Amino acid sequence: MSVISRAAYLRRIAVAYLGSGASQLTFWHGTPRAALYFQKDGLGPYYMRFDEKADYSAHLDPDSVPMLDYRGVLGLQYNPIAIAQYALGNHTLWLENNSPERLVKLESAAQWLVKNLKPNQHGVPVWGHNFDWEYVERLVAPWHSGLAQGQGISALLRAHQATGKTEYINAAIKAFEAFESEVDQGGVIYTDSEGNPWIEEYIVTAPTHILNGFIWGLWGVLDLYLVTNDERAKSLWEKCVRTLTKNLHTFDLGWWSLYDQSGSRWLPMITSRFYHSLHIVQLEITSQLTENSDIADLAVKWDVYSHNRKYRLRAFAQKAMFKLLKY
Repeated sequence: MSVISRAAYLRRIAVAYLGSGASQLTFWHGTPRAALYFQKDGLGPYYMRFDEKADYSAHLDPDSVPMLDYRGVLGLQYNPIAIAQYALGNHTLWLENNSPERLVKLESAAQWLVKNLKPNQHGVPVWGHNFDWEYVERLVAPWHSGLAQGQGISALLRAHQATGKTEYINAAIKAFEAFESEVDQGGVIYTDSEGNPWIEEYIVTAPTHILNGFIWGLWGVLDLYLVTNDERAKSLWEKCVRTLTKNLHTFDLGWWSLYDQSGSRWLPMITSRFYHSLHIVQLEITSQLTENSDIADLAVKWDVYSHNRKYRLRAFAQKAMFKLLKY
């Protein structure tokens, strides 16, 4: 990791938000939606719908694998998270209409995930992002992510379910190794002073506990257990659910939700309206998976916040200030 470059960060923000045509934001910012149905005791449709992402066509490589346009010096890049979500969206639609086209798209993404799961400097198999990224610190390529590991596992297991090809489930099992290692050993787990394991979306010096990445990564752990009955995955799922239950209140500002735990008391890293909506959907789904009423209650509370015009305006203003002054 290296110190964030303010100039590089501001240039990235400018080209992403002010340019014309499809940028990487075109892919990410859909409407968060829960699946029409999902299974709690077996592998079914993914827990969220990614219909718009399944139909992404702005930039596809010769194998029909999506690439995102970060513009500026970054340009077109493969993003393992985007590729996994593209696969998951097409899997859901394939289940609904049995379309051969959807299966081809699912497999094109799954093949990329298999080929690009590679050992990092600690020997842990990960999906690397091969471009630098400004966050709390500058993430230097190739950096990995707990979110990517979780959703990659979820995508590969569903590709295996659809095709029966063992290469997909074998790669998913290899990808789980990142969940068995702490961040300082090349993995994606940070254990705090109270013994709580956190799945870290971004691996930085002081862990930031990004909430949406933690939850999406956690669903991948659950999926691996549902398919393989691996007791290690079951144990991690249960421990991380306890982490979530014990710490969710720290993401509640009393009027909006926090994106992560990286900000200061005076200028916390709150969510945009999109990520606040995503949190609500994620909590609703996780409350059903865990049958945890505390998680369900917080989802309701945050939904109330989102319908308060004063809170929405305050969140917009504070988020804009944070982006300009921080990252």
